[in-house]
Amino acid sequence: MPAPMITEKTLQGIHVSSKDNSSSSPKRLEGKVAIVTGGARGIGEATVRLFARHGAKVVIGDVEDAMGIMLANSLAPSVTFVHCDVSLEEDIKNLINSTVSHYGRLDILFNNAGVLGNQSKHKSIIDFDADEFDRVMRVNVKGAALGMKHAARVMMPRGTGCIISTASVAAVMGGLGPHAYTASKHAIVGLTKNTACELGRYGIRVNCISPFGVATNMLVNAWRSCEDVEECMDMASPCDEEVEKMEEFVRSLANLKGQTLRAKDIAEAALYLASDESKYVSGHNLVVDGGVTISRNCVGL
Repeated sequence: MPAPMITEKTLQGIHVSSKDNSSSSPKRLEGKVAIVTGGARGIGEATVRLFARHGAKVVIGDVEDAMGIMLANSLAPSVTFVHCDVSLEEDIKNLINSTVSHYGRLDILFNNAGVLGNQSKHKSIIDFDADEFDRVMRVNVKGAALGMKHAARVMMPRGTGCIISTASVAAVMGGLGPHAYTASKHAIVGLTKNTACELGRYGIRVNCISPFGVATNMLVNAWRSCEDVEECMDMASPCDEEVEKMEEFVRSLANLKGQTLRAKDIAEAALYLASDESKYVSGHNLVVDGGVTISRNCVGL
């Protein structure tokens, strides 16, 4: 059964502000078509805004319809929205087929959708929760793999394309996340390398980004003292004090001092990997962590 066409009703978009249009810097994604999963908020939202500012047509894929539509409506006609649960293959297939039907091509897929899982309890392997593990792997790993599958399907005939996924510092070293989350992010790095190995012959680049802690709503809420992780995710947006507390915690762990990691910094990393400036970069895990994973200064250097 053919995928439904994206219509004006299902595609929501935003008019880019005059501030964005007045930028004199070159647009690094001019003429390109990009999909950002998990694009309704956090790192995804920052990336959607940056990609659009650099000339891309961007399709947000997310389960958060209200947030996604609101963002798209603020950036029309450069940005549109399609409901997508990345753990469902039909949703991924529809997202990519609809994008190609509407725009005629897909240049960039940013597999950014993901879940943190329970960050506040069951941390010991002795308390391993198989259902929690399945849920995290289904979204983080299966979702990324399905995105790679269907993006490759439409990119291969054109002999070009770019696939990026969000991994984590928890994919680089142990002790930076619960077991399920850490396993899922290690898997994304492995998928990236294997897929890059296969798709290079078709001119398709495959990379991932490993951020340290970004004080998004999802991360701050996950670290709140909730007994039920789903209840935490549904809580109101954290206040400025909670965000600053999380940012200070991240700053205290980073080797690089004087800077604060924010969602826009990960968006800039995605922009580099999506642009022609990285035309010979593939199979790479771009770590954005202030040096935390390469230096445990145990000897007081």
